[in-house]
Amino acid sequence: MYLVTMLGNLLIILAVVSDPHLHTPMYFFLSNLSLADMGFISTTVPKMILDIPTHSRVISYAGCLTQMSIFILFGSMDDMLLSLMAYDRFVAICHPLHYLVIMNPCFCCFLVLVSFFISLLDSQVHNWIVLRLTCFKDVEISNFFCDPSLLLKLACSDTLINTIIAYFVGAIFAAIPFSAIFFSYYKILSSILRVPSSGGRYKTFSTCGSHLAGVCLFYGTGLGVYLSSAISHSPRKDAVASVLYTVVTPMLNPFIYSLQNRDIKRAVRRFLGQTI
Repeated sequence: MYLVTMLGNLLIILAVVSDPHLHTPMYFFLSNLSLADMGFISTTVPKMILDIPTHSRVISYAGCLTQMSIFILFGSMDDMLLSLMAYDRFVAICHPLHYLVIMNPCFCCFLVLVSFFISLLDSQVHNWIVLRLTCFKDVEISNFFCDPSLLLKLACSDTLINTIIAYFVGAIFAAIPFSAIFFSYYKILSSILRVPSSGGRYKTFSTCGSHLAGVCLFYGTGLGVYLSSAISHSPRKDAVASVLYTVVTPMLNPFIYSLQNRDIKRAVRRFLGQTI
């Protein structure tokens, strides 16, 4: 699954870079999403793959904090990039005549940089919350990576304030991109409903199908991890939800964005043909 994820996302990046026809804002954001997915899965899975044959379950304190920080950074980047892709579709459908002016290359690069710095801030805030913990009562995490919610449960002292801050910060950083996605699709649906023919409505909305599937997969699995850590007390269920979020989602994204996209499939075939 890890190799499929890395290969699939790498092929999308190489196809977008090699094909001049794909040098558009939508595919620019898609290639950055693939890059973020590669970093997201590489934060947790290689350590787990290494631990399976060696039967080792040990990670250092510094390694745990580093893994948690990078994991939140790329997870937040995924979230932000999905909102940028929704904004791109909103401008393309609702303001088609001004699309090239609004979504110019400089502005697209600026949006990605802002997303990165917001994700970095989210990561460091969670890191700061965990660093406030002075000791742990039982240094054993019932998962295959350092989840901040599980680290808070292991603290010796009262973690109510830290937990409230962590969930508040997580809600803020997740609510902003989700609100942007919701607003964009609200405007898109309003615009599509004004199209007179059903064929025109379908053709217009079909450009959003892959992105909507990716959004549902990301937020669905993310919500499953959140609910399992907050409600369920079963380590097995927590681990299953985490695998769906950290492994399955990045693996399926290349298939979601390429199987129904003729431009991506054509670019991948052309790139593979030239390489071979």
